[in-house]
Amino acid sequence: MAGRIILWAVIIGTVGLVVGYLIFGRLAGDYLPVGRLLQRPHNLLEDLAQSVTGIQNARRSILISGAVGAGVGVVVGALGRRRRA
Repeated sequence: MAGRIILWAVIIGTVGLVVGYLIFGRLAGDYLPVGRLLQRPHNLLEDLAQSVTGIQNARRSILISGAVGAGVGVVVGALGRRRRA
């Protein structure tokens, strides 16, 4: 069932986001607040500041971790479905 594949993708994708945050969400010795990571820059000056401080790189790495987790979830869900059939 496709619903099971989506469920696995969401679950493992979420785990990927959490693991990515724990690995890449720390800048200058402290974890960035989640709201700060979700907040997009409002103007060019904020964009430059986020680029210099590394927030953009951290955000990108965390999102990639979540995407990889979702991909693994799709594979796990598809393999689980295949074994039952």
